Amino acid sequence: MSFDRLGRFAVRRRWWIVAAWALLVIVALPLAPRASGALSAGGFILDDLESARAKQVLQDELGVEPSAFVLAYTSDTLTAGTPEWVAAVQAATKDVASAPHVTRILSHTLAPRQVSADRHTAYDIVFLDLPPDDSPDAIPGVAAALHEVPGLTVRIGGGPAFYGDVQAVTEQDLRRSELISLPLAALTLLFVFGSVVAAGVPLAVGGAAVLVALASIFLVASVIPMSIFVLNLATLLGLGLGVDYSLLMTSRFREELGRHDGPDRVAEAVRITMATAGRAVFFSGLTVLLGLLGLVLFEFMILRSVGIAGAIVVGLAVLAATTLLPAILAILGTRVDALAVRRVNPRPSGEGPWARLARRVMDHPVAILVPTLSLLLVLGLPFLHVRFNSPDATILPPWVPSREAYDVLAKEFGEGEFAPIAIAVRTQGPATDPQNVAALYDWSRRLAADPRVSRVSSYVDVDPRLTLQQYQLLYGSAAGPPDRFLAMTLAATTRGDLTAFTITTPYGPNAEQGRALVRDLRANDGPLAPPAGTSILVGGGAADVDDVVSRVWADFPRTAAFIVVSTFLVLFVLLRSLVLPVKALVMNTLSIVASFGALVWIFQDGNLSRLLGFQPLGFVETTQPVILFCVLFGLSMDYEVFLLSRMKEAWDRTGDNREAVASGLERSGRIVSSAALVVVVVAGSFAFGDIVLIKALGLGVAIAVALDATVVRALLVPATMRLLGHWNWWVPARLDRALQGVLPRTEAEAEAAAR
Repeated sequence: MSFDRLGRFAVRRRWWIVAAWALLVIVALPLAPRASGALSAGGFILDDLESARAKQVLQDELGVEPSAFVLAYTSDTLTAGTPEWVAAVQAATKDVASAPHVTRILSHTLAPRQVSADRHTAYDIVFLDLPPDDSPDAIPGVAAALHEVPGLTVRIGGGPAFYGDVQAVTEQDLRRSELISLPLAALTLLFVFGSVVAAGVPLAVGGAAVLVALASIFLVASVIPMSIFVLNLATLLGLGLGVDYSLLMTSRFREELGRHDGPDRVAEAVRITMATAGRAVFFSGLTVLLGLLGLVLFEFMILRSVGIAGAIVVGLAVLAATTLLPAILAILGTRVDALAVRRVNPRPSGEGPWARLARRVMDHPVAILVPTLSLLLVLGLPFLHVRFNSPDATILPPWVPSREAYDVLAKEFGEGEFAPIAIAVRTQGPATDPQNVAALYDWSRRLAADPRVSRVSSYVDVDPRLTLQQYQLLYGSAAGPPDRFLAMTLAATTRGDLTAFTITTPYGPNAEQGRALVRDLRANDGPLAPPAGTSILVGGGAADVDDVVSRVWADFPRTAAFIVVSTFLVLFVLLRSLVLPVKALVMNTLSIVASFGALVWIFQDGNLSRLLGFQPLGFVETTQPVILFCVLFGLSMDYEVFLLSRMKEAWDRTGDNREAVASGLERSGRIVSSAALVVVVVAGSFAFGDIVLIKALGLGVAIAVALDATVVRALLVPATMRLLGHWNWWVPARLDRALQGVLPRTEAEAEAAAR
């Protein structure tokens, strides 16, 4: 690709390019606001996980409904079981059974365990015919079917309500973050450029990229499932990168504008800007794109959709920066500095504050490197005791309805009641054969004796008064069990060689004790191993969490390897060095490790929770470090490309490593810091969100970018480049000639390097 030819094209066809983007924005306007409606809050499970297969077998062969939620009843004055309570509940829920997608209701009047000890709280289980990811669609109909009854509070809880609330609160968080971040980003740009017009250009280009990206996400999400969490990330990346790239190119344009005179001044400035800054934007965008494409390698919908949406956003941000922006700059010309509010020198000298800082660091590289490196490693230490889990209702603020229901039910009944372990047991021959009844009867007693188990429910646990011989006799009858309740239980839990066991524990799905129990159940040689000749599939809450965590981290090395190798190749082509890409990868990893440590210290351990307004989770959501790694790897490399591109220009011009580092940092330091500040402002605005996962994502990005743009770029990079010296720029001559054939320097690049 010839970037200076692209610059010439942008000058010649500037009005056509602006018109084309205006048409895109007009088309996107009605579609972008609909993006959230096309997204879903699920995506944390895979069909081939053992827990998912267990659930599917029970659905297909025993008719177990795919999803369910709870109606929680509380009253300070009414007591469960009294005529007044029954009348109130019936009046409140009389239309629920006929609501769309409701298949049946398991009432607390038939299940004493669904009534609290003080009898002022109870719950019904409402079963749905929708799969989990679609189950939130049933909640509005159920909510409309509920009636207010004095003295009785009815709350909707469980997975479908949780996912529905996540979607609603995520949209609120996005609107709040936009109201905070956009004015702050505008003020930052105004301070950097000192001109209203120059500050407005990046915002306009970034805004156009975000709008078109959201419309594109809506179209893609209408075809394939995508997670609601892409909404916040799309805004963060679209606005952050769109403004970053525009800031870099606008700054370079103003710099080049000051170097040229004559009638072709603007055209030359645009041409050289595209050949230098435009080239850097293209390659930096490519590194971000590769990081996000790493997420597409995962099978989980939430990760894959974030990767797809991120790639769309980054691609459009680069496209806008390399087409729309040069066209606007060609139209504005010298008017880019109109409406100045303060004087800013667009042409930094070689002896400015950034150059002086670089020289001081290079005078004492080891003395700077050792403590700085130690600081980043210390910041990352909390990650050594990280605990990974899946999201539950605790990621929502306490005032959200599904969280209120969760808190009430967990307090009165314990978390384990709502996250049982479900086991699909396959026997040799019908489950009602005497030998199978005996084997499963014995296994059930071994399970019940485990201190982590509250109770076991199965066809051999219907009545504790029945002996093994009585179960064998009852189930061996050709006419079936004479007892109606026993017959109903058998029909609901057993068919042919399949039977269902349900294990209730005192623990929620994220508790390590429950996950350890799942692993013990799956072990073939442990004390809880199933009887010889039987096979089991273990599902349920704790099994879901354990399977998801295991699969995510089993797949992560493949994604990390793809990102590292592809990024190395891109940087090698751009910088024509074998050493600088390796150094850049190490620098990136350090800032990411520090961010991960902060994630654990804040959100798992609970530090700063009062200041940030959330309740500590006690864990880190499994997919967050993966998403952060892929996003941050690209973002951090963004600034590395900006910085090293200017250093490379100086090196090509002077052949002096020390001068190249000082000059490159001086010419890029202010821009990199300003670009990073915009991303920190946009990402930091998510700290005001209500969903803990959104807070963690925003703060993780803000911390990593802030460290990267200050500690890493200003201190570690000059120190390591001084220690490596000429080795920074080493590349075998044969490879250099090959690269020149693939990506030769343009006239403008050679001119810029020769200055």
